[in-house]
Amino acid sequence: MKNQLNRLLALALVALLAGCSSTGDTEGADVEDRGTDAEGVVTSGAADTGSFPGASLDDPNSSLSRRVIYFEYDSIEIVSEDQDLIAAHADHLANNPNQMVSLEGHGDERGSREYNIGLGDRRAQSVRRVFELQGVSPQQISIVSYGEEKPTAEGHSEAAWRLNRRVEIVYMGY
Repeated sequence: MKNQLNRLLALALVALLAGCSSTGDTEGADVEDRGTDAEGVVTSGAADTGSFPGASLDDPNSSLSRRVIYFEYDSIEIVSEDQDLIAAHADHLANNPNQMVSLEGHGDERGSREYNIGLGDRRAQSVRRVFELQGVSPQQISIVSYGEEKPTAEGHSEAAWRLNRRVEIVYMGY
């Protein structure tokens, strides 16, 4: 019985491989027009988005290359200067539903450790709400708060504190 099963599997494998073989003869084969530009480059992919989804994330000229939202002291309100930046990331995420992000909330060193963890979380939640209002799926977003634990700038000055009051948009699997 076991021997017959092995023969049957071997036969199925041979049939599968034979079905996948090609003679290399393409004469008379139909060719699909894929919408090439003047240089012959394909301008649309499988999702027909017109570009590789990760390309604009690496482009330093793209607004998506900027991934930090700054906040005023003891505030979770998004400043008007960052509205367009958040909208650009929300648009990218809404158009790429398989892309995931982590919103990492931070605070400066003033206040207790517990307060700053909560403040970092509330800041990340405020960015999340804007993302969701602009069409990003809640499943694409995770939240983490570091409070004052991961400063981007060392020091005890307003300049350092200003840089540490932030939410970082971190693209996952990228």
